[in-house]
Amino acid sequence: MASQFSTYTNEELIKKLKKQKTFAFIQGFVVLLMIVFAVFSTIENGVSFQTFLPLFFAPMFFVMLYEAKKIKKELISREL
Repeated sequence: MASQFSTYTNEELIKKLKKQKTFAFIQGFVVLLMIVFAVFSTIENGVSFQTFLPLFFAPMFFVMLYEAKKIKKELISREL
């Protein structure tokens, strides 16, 4: 079964992996900040919407990491 990245050229895959890693790092940092602010907000004001906000964004971070892993797997299968 061909992967969804099999139609990309090697250069496109390398660029996509680099971009994916950068976005994952940025999103991970933002989610971490949201968790810190949620903890402080919960301590100060009790449970509110801000308490659960990181839970909505954390899955997107994990999907980005999974996509980067699939791209890396495709590059390894091409022996790059």
